[in-house]
Amino acid sequence: MLTKSSLTRRSVLASSAASLGLLSAPSIVRAASRDIRIGYITALSGARAEFGESDPWMLEQVKKITDSGLNIGGHNYSVEFVVKDNQSNANRSAAVGNELIQREGVDLLLVQDLDASVATGEMSDIAGIPSISTMGPWQAWMFGRGSNPAQGFPYSFTFFWGVEMAMQTFTNLWNQIDTNKVVGDFYFDNPAGQAFANPELGLPAVMGDAGYSRVDGGMFQFDTQDFSAQVSKFKEGNAQIVTGFGFPPNWATFWAQAGQMGFTPEAATFAAAFLFPSAIESLGDRGNGMSTEVWWTPNMPWTSSLTGQSAAQLAADWEAASGKQWAQTLGYSHALFETGIAALKNSGDPKNPDAVRDAIAGLNLNTMVGPVNWADTPIKNVAVTEVAGGQWRKTDGGKHAFDLVINDNGFAPSVDVQDQLIPLSKLG
Repeated sequence: MLTKSSLTRRSVLASSAASLGLLSAPSIVRAASRDIRIGYITALSGARAEFGESDPWMLEQVKKITDSGLNIGGHNYSVEFVVKDNQSNANRSAAVGNELIQREGVDLLLVQDLDASVATGEMSDIAGIPSISTMGPWQAWMFGRGSNPAQGFPYSFTFFWGVEMAMQTFTNLWNQIDTNKVVGDFYFDNPAGQAFANPELGLPAVMGDAGYSRVDGGMFQFDTQDFSAQVSKFKEGNAQIVTGFGFPPNWATFWAQAGQMGFTPEAATFAAAFLFPSAIESLGDRGNGMSTEVWWTPNMPWTSSLTGQSAAQLAADWEAASGKQWAQTLGYSHALFETGIAALKNSGDPKNPDAVRDAIAGLNLNTMVGPVNWADTPIKNVAVTEVAGGQWRKTDGGKHAFDLVINDNGFAPSVDVQDQLIPLSKLG
C-alpha cells in the first residue's frame, strides 16, 4: 500500500544518495576491468547478528567455486567479494551501501537484510548498479520504498515470500487445534513489523477473514523491556493464541513476563523470533511448542545450482564446521550467492550494469530455497519463494535439544507435513 510517508521516505533517500555522489557514473570505470567486484551486506553484529552468523562460512564455500574466476562471454573474470557488516542498523546500511557503490566500485550488490535492502535498493537504482536482496517479505521491501507490483524498480531485485503467505500459514496452524479463536497480537515497529500489523493487508485482516477475533497489543520498540501491558491485555481478553512480529530478545522478555503473570495461551506463533534454535533453547522448557513460519529446512528437496549440495548436505556441512545446529538462514544466504553468480554468468558482460540487470530480470533458477523466478513473476522485481509452518519440539536425547516439525505446507508444497500442531497445554 502506497502512503505519503513511504513516498516521502523514498524522496529523502534519493536526496541523500544524490548528496553522497551517487548520481555520478561509476560504471565508466568498471567497463575497462576484467575484475568482478561483488558487494555483500549482512548483519555480523548487533541485534540481528544471528541472521548473518553463517555468512563468513558460506562465503568461504563460494570463494572455492570462484577462485579460478568466471568464464563469461569468452573472457575469464576474477571475482572479489567485498563484505560489509551493517551492524543491524539501518543508518549503517546506508553508509556501507554508499561505500560499496562509490568507493569500492562493485559491479553487483548482494544484500542479506531487510532494513539494509530498503536503504541500499534506492542507492542501487539511482547509481545504476544491480542489486539482489533477500530475507525480508517483499511487501515491506516494495511498499516501504513507495512502489507497487506493477511499477517495480530499475536496478534492484528481491526474492522471498510475501507476508500474506506467512500470515495465512499462521491461521492454518491455529485451525489444527481447539481454541476460542481469540488472538493477542503485537509487533516490532520496523518495515516488516509494519507490514505484518497493517490493519487492511496484514495479519489483523487475515485473522478476521479466518474467523479469529483480535486483542490489539500495539507496536513496540526494539529495546522495550516491559511487556506487562500486553500480557495484562491478552489475559483480560482471554486470548488463547499470541502472535505478531519481533526478534528473540523481544519474545524472551514478553514470555518471561507472561509466565510470571500466569498467562498461558495454547499457541504462540511469532514471526522472526523463533527462526533460530538458539532462541528456542534460551527459553528452556518454555521453548517447547513455539510455532513459526519456516523459510527453509534440511528436509526440503532442493539442491544448489552452485555446488550440487542437497539441503540436508548443506545443513550437515554447517553443523560439522560450526558445531551448531542448522538455521533457516543457511538456505537463503546460499541462494543469494547462487542468484548473483548466475546473473553475472548470464549477462554476457558482467561489467555492463544494464546487461547484469537484464540477466537478473530474466532469471529462472532452481536454488537451495527452490525456484527463484524473476522471468515470469507478476510482481515486478520480485521472485516469490515458499514458506511453511512448523513447531519446535523438545527432543528426548536427540542430536539437538529441539527439532522443527513441519505442520503446514499450504504455501510450500515441496515439503512434507510431519505432524499437526500440538497445543502448548498438552506439551507440558
